[in-house]
Amino acid sequence: MGIVEKTRAAAPTTTADFDRFRLRRFVETLSDELATVNEATDLADVARILEGNAKAVLFRAVGPERQELVGNVAGSRARIARAFGVEPGALLPELLRRLRNRPIIVDVADAPVQEVVLTGEDADLTALPVHLGHGADGGPYISASVDFVVDPKSGWTNVGMRRLMLRGRREAGIDLVSPSDLRAIYEASAAAGRPLPVSFVVGAHPIDNIAAVMRLPVDELGLIASLRDAPLPVVKCVSNDIRVPADAEWVLEGYLDPRGHVEPEGPYGEFLGYYGALKRNPVFHLTAITRRRDALFQTSTIGGWSLGRTDTALLNALRTEVMIWRALETAVREPIAVHATASSGGMFNLRVALRQRVPGEARNAIAACFGALVNVKNVFVVDPDVDIFSDEQMDWALATRFQADRDLVVVDGMRTLPLDPSLAGGRTGAKAGFDLTWPFGTNTRIETRVPEPPRFLGARFASVEAALAHGPKFFEELMAAVGSRDGREIVLALDALRQKGLDRDGEGRYLMASK
Repeated sequence: MGIVEKTRAAAPTTTADFDRFRLRRFVETLSDELATVNEATDLADVARILEGNAKAVLFRAVGPERQELVGNVAGSRARIARAFGVEPGALLPELLRRLRNRPIIVDVADAPVQEVVLTGEDADLTALPVHLGHGADGGPYISASVDFVVDPKSGWTNVGMRRLMLRGRREAGIDLVSPSDLRAIYEASAAAGRPLPVSFVVGAHPIDNIAAVMRLPVDELGLIASLRDAPLPVVKCVSNDIRVPADAEWVLEGYLDPRGHVEPEGPYGEFLGYYGALKRNPVFHLTAITRRRDALFQTSTIGGWSLGRTDTALLNALRTEVMIWRALETAVREPIAVHATASSGGMFNLRVALRQRVPGEARNAIAACFGALVNVKNVFVVDPDVDIFSDEQMDWALATRFQADRDLVVVDGMRTLPLDPSLAGGRTGAKAGFDLTWPFGTNTRIETRVPEPPRFLGARFASVEAALAHGPKFFEELMAAVGSRDGREIVLALDALRQKGLDRDGEGRYLMASK
């Protein structure tokens, strides 16, 4: 027992590239998206610096040990998109594409994350740069931990993200109250009186975080590989048989004891922007810590007034969008875009753009969203011309295309997220759908068109009369037809043509009356 430092032989890049998906390397690419704090920083000041910060923050010397810590890495859609190598608007399509990849996993014996191994008395949770996140939290929390557990029934690795509340040097509380795969695996193990081995990665690439929040019926170790779009190097932990990414920064190994939900955990500033109350939860027992020599510890932003700029909200939003898109692919013919707002925790308020081909598809989309995810609460469906990423355009669509007696869909008695504070202790809740689409078949009227500056496009003609002989024209088209740059000659020409039977059609275009 003690501290062991290994000398790692270089691995061939054809089998394992240990830097490409390293958190530290990603942080180094952020440039204008990164704020660096070079001076020594107390752990007590970390949360204040991160709160509402639009950038990721790298602390060079935090806590008594002057360790390196990074926070808010996934706190913007632009930074997550950068992790995938795409622009923000292309993030969801890229994610959906990668989910179809066949995973490739490469087992390695020599891993950077095991360059330093701490066991026994040297494995100490309180020596890590863990800080108090919110004023009423029950203690310092490790908030960016990705958990890895092997399901004894299937043999698959389950991957998730759980917080850990420090209880001592080698104990922490873990939140397992909400329904989840890990809770089901743990409770089966506890019922049999067996401890459940678990390992937590702290310091992971944003792509790995996205994989961790997904809930798909697959081996989720392979899910990380699929989303990376590259082979995933993994290594077996030193004190249990769980395989974890070999290129991680830190790994905390141990087990959940089988006593069940017995120890108080919380309160904690939750991802919906309010505190979660004190709960009874299982206890994690630390057996080993492994890390890189120059390991970068990670913390997540969760809750608070700036919910839309937190790691959890942005990660939740992408998970929601993936699940909803898959549901819409079967429920309606042509979904265009899906967006879960980060300011609603990345799940409660959902926006959908679709092209309706038959009447009722907007309502079908609303119903599909209600059933696809328990966390979805309010669904807003718009036509393709509305940018669902624009709060301004969504507000405009709600104001001008919605009639409450016609377009509001309310369903009560539905399963919902227990953390929703508006439930006031209830077990079920109501969901609302807002149909902000034009009534089917009416969106070709002039009254539904959005005014734009004239572009003066169209064919050229010798005169205004020749242009009208070709067919009805808007004033803009008549200016283009004769190359007018101010429109005065068009006014005069139309005035002269009134003697010959000038008329207007229902759209307001000029035309010559038929004789």
